[in-house]
Parts: sequence; structure tokens; C-alpha cells
Amino acid sequence: MEIRVLADAGAVANEAAKVIAAEARAAVAARGRFVVAVSGGRTPRVMLRVLAGEKVPWQAVHVVQVDERVAPAGHPDRNLTHLRETLLDHAPLRAEQVHAMPVEGHDLVEAAGRYSLELRAVAGSPPVLDLVHLGLGSDGHTASLVPSDPVLEVSDAEVALTGVYQGRCRMTLTYPVLNRARRILWVVTGSEKAGMLVRLRDGDRSIPAGRVSRAHALVLADRDAAGQLETP
Repeated sequence: MEIRVLADAGAVANEAAKVIAAEARAAVAARGRFVVAVSGGRTPRVMLRVLAGEKVPWQAVHVVQVDERVAPAGHPDRNLTHLRETLLDHAPLRAEQVHAMPVEGHDLVEAAGRYSLELRAVAGSPPVLDLVHLGLGSDGHTASLVPSDPVLEVSDAEVALTGVYQGRCRMTLTYPVLNRARRILWVVTGSEKAGMLVRLRDGDRSIPAGRVSRAHALVLADRDAAGQLETP
């Protein structure tokens, strides 16, 4: 795991956009396509807006979701709402290049299975994502892999449902597909994340984030989030 500390959340967002753009160019040159999974959050919204203006081979990009809250279309709780506002409305992506988690139907178990099949269609079987962008919660969660939820133990599916967390059930990618990714990009900002960032760095598997593979992981953190890391 590599950790880069930047001045503030804005610098983190800008650097993250540059990293994603570079990974996209490399993936398309090597394999003809780039499949990126994105999470929600305030800093990532800035990241995605910056990414829309970067040099990216958009015609070969597929965007999938790391997780999504079960809420109506267009609701401000939906990650897709902000993904559209920041990236999809500004980048030249065709509808078939954007793979939204289907959280609006009645049979969410069937919907999760359908999303797994969609991942396999764009990223192989089993799906291997080129880059997964993750955040880190102050409780150690990442994606919608939250403490004590049974979803943490799912090992036979790429996509699963959670219980209620912060008022919403969620659909999320699971550890098997996250840990097959070619690159993990952590975006961590804010002093409330400082203690958890230390535990993430140390591979503390008692927090959900600590169970994500460290082999190809890059952490971009602002000074506030990195406040408890020892100075080299």
C-alpha cells in the first residue's frame, strides 16, 4: 500500500482525477477498455468533476458503482444522482457505458444478481475491475461494507444487499470482486478519519476497510486525515 499525503481535500480530489485518467489511458492501451467503479462522497464529487475535463479515452470507458442506497431515482441520497451531476453530464459517455445499480425495483435480491451478470459482461467472468475508488468511514466502513453486517461474510457473489445503515438499505460490491481489482484508489479526507487511516495502513482486519487487498492500493489523504500517521 502506498500513501500520498496532500495539502487539503481539493488537492486530493485533483490528484485522484489525474490518477484515474492515467490508469484509464494505460488500461485502454493494454486491454482496449477501462472499467472503473466509483463510490460516493463529498470529495469524490469534486474528483469526478475534475475527471470529466481530463484526457481520458472515454469511448472505451465503462463506469460501474461500488455501492448505492435504496432510494428513488433522482433522490439526493443516491450516489447515482451525484455521479450524473459531476461526471456523466459532462463526459462523452454513452448510456451503455454507464452501469447503475438497479435499486428501484421490488426484488432487490434478483437485482443484485442481475448486476453481477452485468459486471461479468463488461469485466469478464469472474469480473476484474481495472480501478476501484473507495472511501473510508469514520467507523472503518468502505463501500457499504459496514461493521457487523452479514454482507461482510459474502464470499460467493460479487454484489449483495446490506441491512439498514444510516437509514437506508444498500447494494454493494463485495470483497471477492474488490480484491480482484487491478488497482484500488482510496480517497481519504478529514480529521475524523485519522484514526481509521492508521488502522487501514496497518491492515487491521477488525475494520471492514482493513479486509480490502493492499497489494495494488494507493491512498490519497489530506493532512487532516493523515494527522496520526508517523512522520517518515
